Amino acid sequence: MEYPWYSVVQGKENLAQGDFIVRCPVVVPGSDLPLEPPKEEAKPQAKVDIRVYDVVVMTQSCDLLYAKVDLVLVSPVWPYSIFRKTSPFFASASGKKALVEGNSPGYHLLDKCEIDEFEREHTVVDFRLVYGVPFDYLCQYASQSDKRLRLLPPYREHLSQAFARFFMRVGLPSEIELA
Repeated sequence: MEYPWYSVVQGKENLAQGDFIVRCPVVVPGSDLPLEPPKEEAKPQAKVDIRVYDVVVMTQSCDLLYAKVDLVLVSPVWPYSIFRKTSPFFASASGKKALVEGNSPGYHLLDKCEIDEFEREHTVVDFRLVYGVPFDYLCQYASQSDKRLRLLPPYREHLSQAFARFFMRVGLPSEIELA
């Protein structure tokens, strides 16, 4: 049995894990944030950088459906043709193999999409960059588009599992020697 990777949903449909949001603005705090906790009446001021990425929603669908979160986690996605230029190792045979086999914990490879008007080449999800976007804002922003692409099961669950593996890594202070 063959499972499709993607579907297209209406822009007004509820957000779900695996939804792609095109040109999503994310706020990155500047390095001038105050080091001291602000006094109760004070409002700290700092410069922020607004970056725009194509992203995939990483927050669990059940938390989005029942509005159990204030922030929605998103990760940038990159067309493989761009990703391999910025990370040349992944243009090599061993780099491609690592991506395909899921052996590059900070990244996850998604298949190409051939749905009319939503065509995209192989895509790399970058778990090293995770942003929190306000839930209400992202719902409004996503609903402005007529339609959006959605990653389907079991590929959505595979993405979620890869994300979890990236964050649950544990570096031990020493290796075990087995004679």
